[in-house]
Amino acid sequence: MPNWPEGAIDVETAEAVRQAADHVQGAKELAVDVEADAMHAFRARLCFVQVATDERVYLFDTLRPEVRADSLAAVFADPARTKFFHAAGGDLQYLAEVGVRIRGLFDTHRAATLLGWQKVGLADLVRERLGIELKKEHQQSDFSIRPLPPGMREYIADDVRYLVEIGRQVREECRKADILEEVELDCARIAEEAAERPAEGALFRPKLPRHQLKPAEYALGLAIAARLNALRLQWAEAANVPMGRMLSNAAITAIATRPPSTLKELARLEGVRGAFVREHGEEVLSAIRELIALRREGKLPVPEEDRGPRDPNRRKRAEALKEFRTEKAKQRGVTGSVILSNALVDDLSACAPRSLEELATNRWLGEKRIRLYGAELVELLAKFR
Repeated sequence: MPNWPEGAIDVETAEAVRQAADHVQGAKELAVDVEADAMHAFRARLCFVQVATDERVYLFDTLRPEVRADSLAAVFADPARTKFFHAAGGDLQYLAEVGVRIRGLFDTHRAATLLGWQKVGLADLVRERLGIELKKEHQQSDFSIRPLPPGMREYIADDVRYLVEIGRQVREECRKADILEEVELDCARIAEEAAERPAEGALFRPKLPRHQLKPAEYALGLAIAARLNALRLQWAEAANVPMGRMLSNAAITAIATRPPSTLKELARLEGVRGAFVREHGEEVLSAIRELIALRREGKLPVPEEDRGPRDPNRRKRAEALKEFRTEKAKQRGVTGSVILSNALVDDLSACAPRSLEELATNRWLGEKRIRLYGAELVELLAKFR
């Protein structure tokens, strides 16, 4: 019979950390989740690490100086212990930032996706497989609140309470579908390649409708987008709010595509809030006027034209690999990513291995894929040298 722990134990002191770590050391399978105040602060903080075994749920309050996430680093880095996460990507970044790496990851979201299930949210899996309804009203709550309200405490505990059991069931379904090796390789890659969170705004890349703009308008739009991104970072940090709440990417795109000249025009653009216009509207218009003046003076940098991939056959290899995985997926009755994930398509289209031995150096392919598809992949890639 499925079972899961009742209640939850608050870990708020050094002694509580020691006791929890001692218990967790004895478990071969753990459920892990983290909570941050990402919706409420400029640079989100790790607020909780939740860990569940078959017997207990622990809530590590990492805002307390004596409660450190790295107290679990050895357990989390032990590949002999399975760590069940659900949609681990963001969680792994928060943990990496405090020096904690995960080995032995099994991501139930990734596994359910590779199984081809239509509903892959944790609440969906718990409902369909255990008949339990999870409350999700606190997904965007501020987890830095202390003391944590009872409803929020129950919410974060429930995120791991059922996850060990769900993980076992999903893993068994992967075994039955004969895709467990592929899932485990995907999870291992996700864990190994997890990086610390980038600086706020570092990954912003404006996506302007180039086909709708003349070259000069496009160049001006890129300059406006870059300036607005820099400004929103200043404003958001000063107000201690997420940069997207200050000014969203969609709003930056709208402003850069159709630069307003008045506050009324600014307020009418998609995603631009009235409060933002009242507080920062004049600064936005001033920046736009400055950049327009630079363009008139010929001092605005002109963006380089897209030159495409250096290897003219890289795109062809990628398309051929995608066709290959679609065909093999139909034959095998699995999702395309079981045959080749997008990351593997990128790997193989970039380096185009010339032999089985060279192909096997990509450890994320695994023995099974090499055995089933290796010779065909080498032959396929040879057509696009």
